[in-house]
Amino acid sequence: MSEDCPNDPQQRLAVLSFEQVRRLNDVMNEIVSIHGRGNFPTIEVRLRDLVTIVRSKLEEDPSNGGAGMRVKDIRLNGGAASHVLATESQPYNDLDLIFAVELGGSGRNYDKVKAAVLGSLFDLLPEGVSRKRITTCSLKEAYVSKMVKVNNDGDRWSLISLGNSRGYRNVELKFVDTMRRQFEFSVDSFQIVLDSLLLFYECSKLPINENFYPTVVGESVYGDFQEALYHLHKKLISTRHPEEIRGGGLLKYCNLLVKMYKPSQPDYIKFLERYMCSRFFIDFPDINQQQAKLENYLWNHFVGPDEESLKYQYLMLLHSVVEESTVCLMGHERRQTLSLIENLAFQVLCQEQQKLNNQQPQTGPPPTYVYTNGYPPNGGYYYTPVISTACYTCSCTSWMACSS
Repeated sequence: MSEDCPNDPQQRLAVLSFEQVRRLNDVMNEIVSIHGRGNFPTIEVRLRDLVTIVRSKLEEDPSNGGAGMRVKDIRLNGGAASHVLATESQPYNDLDLIFAVELGGSGRNYDKVKAAVLGSLFDLLPEGVSRKRITTCSLKEAYVSKMVKVNNDGDRWSLISLGNSRGYRNVELKFVDTMRRQFEFSVDSFQIVLDSLLLFYECSKLPINENFYPTVVGESVYGDFQEALYHLHKKLISTRHPEEIRGGGLLKYCNLLVKMYKPSQPDYIKFLERYMCSRFFIDFPDINQQQAKLENYLWNHFVGPDEESLKYQYLMLLHSVVEESTVCLMGHERRQTLSLIENLAFQVLCQEQQKLNNQQPQTGPPPTYVYTNGYPPNGGYYYTPVISTACYTCSCTSWMACSS
């Protein structure tokens, strides 16, 4: 959808303005709440302190319980980085951090990374908590919501996600040696190097102000920082090499559409949509995998009243894109996927109507919710609330495969 990356690496970089550094400082001073399951207490820590502790554990000598690894740099990524750079307020759900480390070909360094993160959580437990019976196994079950390990020819990285409470920002800690694809669209391609700011915190007792603040560099892995920043300000959708975008790119694309982003090159949008639909069905070929991915995406990316009100419109947009751009499936597989999206949309609509009726005083019997999908004569759908339950089992030695 765009030309190849510029040859000049300087085009990828830019120095942040004072306003951007100020917003970055606000993000780094944000109090992060990492909620524990069961009887484990909530860990509350400033983001800057969490980053410092994890880096210290990674770099500390193994004889003292550290990983003995060198951290090349630390970066803020994802929605939080876009929030820092945007001229208008950009909401973000997670705090994404990238630690550049050497993982090598074996799995030992992945386990060292995991031990460093769990050791950091152990040190951050509130005062008064008895640590005698707390093990790394129990810490993982209490505070880690997801662990992913990727180790193949072109990718060596891992992800550990902290936090498991809906409505609170998760902290996504990514430890990267090599990664072929670090972005989906230009508006999520920003990475802000934190090292100079972290050094400023260590060396200066004075607060940041307009005449005294560190030089902070940002990078767009899309290729051209100013072009990507223009796309962010104008809410435009653009990417490079769409064939490399993993299956979750289709879901992110529809999320951008529902938030009023527009294609930067409308002539090529159908070409892009076909690529993303094909990749989605390659990565999630089974209807059960598709359902799990969709439900998980809705749960993680539509949090709060404003976001939840967009879920039905989002699913209808996704339905439209899949219906118009899917050319790689047999007819019954295509109908099966469209039916799945449609059923989820009607379930969301039903839940929205129930919430509206619950907010109003009722006179008489409660209403029955019936929605038709347009297929006469009796194409109605009936839904009742489903309360999901979760069973947590210990699987400390296993990592999830990357399927995002």
